[in-house]
Amino acid sequence: MRKTETIASLKSAKGERRLTMITAYDALFASLFAEEVEMLLVGDSLNMSFLGEPDTLSATLDQMIYHTRAVCNGAPASFVVCDMPFGTTNTKEEALANAVEVFRRTRADAVKIEGGASRAELVRHLVDNAIAVMGHVGLMPQSVRSEGGYRVQGRDEESFARVIADAKAIEEAGAFSLVIEGVTPELGRAVTEAVSIPVIGIGAGAETDGQVLVWSDMLGLFEAFKPKFVKRYMEGAALVKEAVRTYAQEVRSGAFPAEEHCYR
Repeated sequence: MRKTETIASLKSAKGERRLTMITAYDALFASLFAEEVEMLLVGDSLNMSFLGEPDTLSATLDQMIYHTRAVCNGAPASFVVCDMPFGTTNTKEEALANAVEVFRRTRADAVKIEGGASRAELVRHLVDNAIAVMGHVGLMPQSVRSEGGYRVQGRDEESFARVIADAKAIEEAGAFSLVIEGVTPELGRAVTEAVSIPVIGIGAGAETDGQVLVWSDMLGLFEAFKPKFVKRYMEGAALVKEAVRTYAQEVRSGAFPAEEHCYR
């Protein structure tokens, strides 16, 4: 099936149209999202949203491949990006072997790798071997434990300059796009202006080339906490609870199943 977006079309979108990306982890929700957004991200956030873990570090390569296969099956025309999980890109050789495994076992269009200038040669190695790479700079969830928590970047001159340098290094290494997370709006704008590839923001202000959100956050299904950068487009948890409550009440009262739900 012909893809609705390609690397070429995404790169050409810079300065012309805003790009939208949303996480997806299964075929059902991927099929619901597919017609509305340019990209689907199979994020390692799945273990926070759906396994109840405190961070993303527990996601494995096999998990990411399983969920990426599901998303590709549910949205075969969508541009799908697979997060490379923690511990799978420690060396160029390891990163290439694991990214090749993703490409062999799924129909993903690209992988996403966290890290800046220190990962540039690794990104270049993948790109040179036919693996499309989306970068990820700014706040990096896979570094949360070593950083001592989730720390917004760009509030001081040092981190401001470092993130811009990281973005430029990842672009020069051949990434077709990058995510920038958890930075001040001023830094989000500066990075967007500093590189010629699309910059997709999450908690990075409104002046990036596009936005990405975790679907369970934006639909109000994840109640444990609500990050400052998230806008809830519906109160999903309340709607689900009300539907289940009505179902349970109807079963207990005998109203369900009714005649129209019975075989004759």
